[in-house]
Amino acid sequence: MIKLRHIFLIGCTLLLSGLLSGCHFAILDPKGIIAASEKKLFIESILLMLIVVIPVVIMSIVIPWHYRANNTKAVYTPNWAHSTLMEVVWWTIPCVIIVILSVWTWIYTHTLDPYRPLAEDKNTVMIEAIAMDWKWLFIYPEQHMATVNYMEIPVNKPVRLFISSDAPMNSLEIPRLAGQIYAMTGMQTKLNLMATSTGIYSGLSTNFSGDGFSGMTFKVGVVSQTDFDAWVKKAQQSPIHSTMSSYNQLTKPSENNPVEYFSNPERGLFSESVINIWGRCREWCSGTRVQNKDTN
Repeated sequence: MIKLRHIFLIGCTLLLSGLLSGCHFAILDPKGIIAASEKKLFIESILLMLIVVIPVVIMSIVIPWHYRANNTKAVYTPNWAHSTLMEVVWWTIPCVIIVILSVWTWIYTHTLDPYRPLAEDKNTVMIEAIAMDWKWLFIYPEQHMATVNYMEIPVNKPVRLFISSDAPMNSLEIPRLAGQIYAMTGMQTKLNLMATSTGIYSGLSTNFSGDGFSGMTFKVGVVSQTDFDAWVKKAQQSPIHSTMSSYNQLTKPSENNPVEYFSNPERGLFSESVINIWGRCREWCSGTRVQNKDTN
């Protein structure tokens, strides 16, 4: 029976290893300066905590083996209850680790602040991102174009995302380029990032928002400046203009949306959407208060 159990455990381990071998852990393969810093912090924190974990694992094996019943060489001390040296060791080391982690947290919290600009505004690509049901709208105000479920940026150039939501609270993340930040209705958040390698990277919603949540993904193309300029010119030729009317059509719930391109977005469309949402929220809240007052 024991042999069968061991064979079963070994089989499960090998099966899981085979399944996980096909997985790609994005955080361990960063392609942007922000993601690279996050990976560095992640690995440093694990290595620091292993200072405690590894000795504990070793002792959990060595101590039972040394004090097993048939080891006559082990000293039997049933009345032993205290060791000043051991108390100092197992209190000092964790305290030192906590202090180091606290300092790192303070430093990296400010260094990786998503609102912190990576360069001057004139050298930064500005993109306005709006979460909808269940798609992402990206507006390029300086390039006079917009896209749905696709974003393209030049390599080695700072990018600043202004993020909001015209749907339930959401969250935007591009794991290999930067961290996660929320998209909130009637509010604006920011995310600064810079890609250091060309390629196609995955972006996604990391906050459940309804039936179409699983398909609320997008691709980020990182290309050279020349290719980016060519892509912008191509997108600007789209016959579909980004107006408030087309925007209202996009806000209607839909799932697994294909990539779309829009030209000449109305000036201030992003700001207008945030203000309108805030206005609708105020109206809804006011109506709720009046209804509750009448009910009472």
